[in-house]
Parts: sequence; structure tokens; C-alpha cells
Amino acid sequence: MRKFDKSLNGYNVHQVNSFVDDVVKNVDEMIDKMKQKDREIEHLRKELEHYKDMETTLNRAINLANEAASKLNTSSMVESDAIINDAKRNANRIINDALLKAEQLENDSARMRRNIITFKRRIRNLIDQQADIIDDLDKVDME
Repeated sequence: MRKFDKSLNGYNVHQVNSFVDDVVKNVDEMIDKMKQKDREIEHLRKELEHYKDMETTLNRAINLANEAASKLNTSSMVESDAIINDAKRNANRIINDALLKAEQLENDSARMRRNIITFKRRIRNLIDQQADIIDDLDKVDME
């Protein structure tokens, strides 16, 4: 606390006036600082509100992206299942076609083997008949 010198009518007027001026100056500075702090607080509140709005917007975007990813994942799974089922059906059809062709080729091969055996037998019979004819020709000349 500041002490003042005493004068004839009380305290020294110049000292008191100087002190009051200092107090007024300090109060004015404090008021200015408080106003500046209030402006800064208001600016920070607005900025905070802006960031909260951004956060809300980003959260909505993230939720939408998650929903889209989930839907895409679901549709991808459905599509992949359809592709796999299609591939299985095609594979089964291809295998069945191959088995039928293999069976047909085996039947054709067996038929050809039988035909070859039959043709060999016929040719042998023809050769035997021709040999008999040749033998008969030899007998005709000798008699």
C-alpha cells in the first residue's frame, strides 16, 4: 500500500492525484486487456464452433463412407458368390462334357478295334480262299 505525505489540508494533493492517475491508467489498461481477452475468447469460441461443425461434417462423411464400404463389401460378396456358383456350374458342365466325349471316344475306339478285328478276319478268310483257289489251280494242272 502506498503512503502519502501530509500537507496543510490533509494529504499531498499532487501525490494523491498522481496515485489516482496511476490507478485510472492501470484500470484503463486492465479494461482494455479484458476487452481484448473477451474478443479473443469470442474469436476462439467461433473457431471452436467452426471446428465442431467440421468434426460433425467429418463424422457424417466417415459414417457415409463406412456405409458405402459396407454396401460395397456386401455387394462384392454377393457378386463373388454368384461368380463362384457360375464357375462351379461351368466346371461341372465342362467335366460332364469331357466325360461324355471321353466315353464317346472310348466307344468309338472299341468299335474301331472290333471293326479292325472283323476286317482282319475277312482279309484272312479272303487270303485263305485265294490260297485254296491257288491250291485248286495247282491240282487242275497236274491232272
